[in-house]
Amino acid sequence: MTLEPVTAPAPKTVNWKQIGLFLGLTFTLTWGLDLALYLTGGLKSGAAMIALQLQMLLPAFSAILLGMFVFNDSPIYIKTNRSRSRWFTWYFLVFTVLYIAAVVVMFIQPALVTAVSSVMMLPSLIGLILVIVLRATGGKETFKSIGMAGGRPILWLLFGLGVVAFFGLQALLNGLIGLGKPADLSALFAAMPPTGMSQDTILALLAFQVIVLGPFLGLLVTFGEEYGWRGYLQPALYGLGKVKAVALLGVIWGIWHWPVIWMGYNFPGNPILGSLLMVLYCEGLGFFLGYAVLKAKGVWIAAFLHALSNQALSYFAGMVYTPNDMAWSFGIGVPGLGVLALVVLLILRDPVWKDS
Repeated sequence: MTLEPVTAPAPKTVNWKQIGLFLGLTFTLTWGLDLALYLTGGLKSGAAMIALQLQMLLPAFSAILLGMFVFNDSPIYIKTNRSRSRWFTWYFLVFTVLYIAAVVVMFIQPALVTAVSSVMMLPSLIGLILVIVLRATGGKETFKSIGMAGGRPILWLLFGLGVVAFFGLQALLNGLIGLGKPADLSALFAAMPPTGMSQDTILALLAFQVIVLGPFLGLLVTFGEEYGWRGYLQPALYGLGKVKAVALLGVIWGIWHWPVIWMGYNFPGNPILGSLLMVLYCEGLGFFLGYAVLKAKGVWIAAFLHALSNQALSYFAGMVYTPNDMAWSFGIGVPGLGVLALVVLLILRDPVWKDS
């Protein structure tokens, strides 16, 4: 009997052509949208909120569009993916087109912002229900087979608690060190109809709405970023090594945000420093989200944590301690990035980062 020589598995290669197509399409669509927003009033435009939500959908839209119709080795390629998941990928494309139509309407009639925003909640909820139904009827392989697994609920809970604790700590540090002031909620309470509830009860209910319900209501929108960045691009870069892949992705993700930073988003009055801080923040948050994806072996947890991060940051900065200057306060400013760097150093100790 002769023994075949044992050979090591070939290292994963990086398909730079596919990655270039994905990045080219994503940046063209996103920065084109941002240019249209800038020319129609920027962040002061009535279309700004819907346009920013559409921007979040475009990375996944690009990845799914290319994966279904161009990349024949993709698990979602239209000729080979016959699982129930194909109904979701089709729906997401339609969902994004609906958002594009909504933004066009807003550019023409910005006064319709409230009506359009309310209407767009419906397809978001339908998409979420579709995911639940497909997962319930098709089993966990429905999404796992195409790189869209969800991960164990306990991981969602543990990582989610970590996000809330992180941003809660940032608000507390702003208050203790004097980099923020207690949020002025007088206008909020004055605008509310009489309820008979104490202000503390109202704040608790708002916290539940924003931090607990909000991430699930916005899950399909944040999936738009997360499937593009951590569902497609992160594993596509694994040939560089996991740490290098996530580090490069963080830079790309941060640069992708630049046009809205230049318009005053996140760091008003600091376009240059804000551009650098956004890259650094995306590096730190990208390692956290990338770590969650590696631990859960699924991308939906990243969509949840992304939505939760946005909601928690808004809640603690808006209703607990308001930062004096977003660039120089805890949260997403320079001091907050120092705390985030410590978190990254901690999670990098996990063996999950080792390349097989």
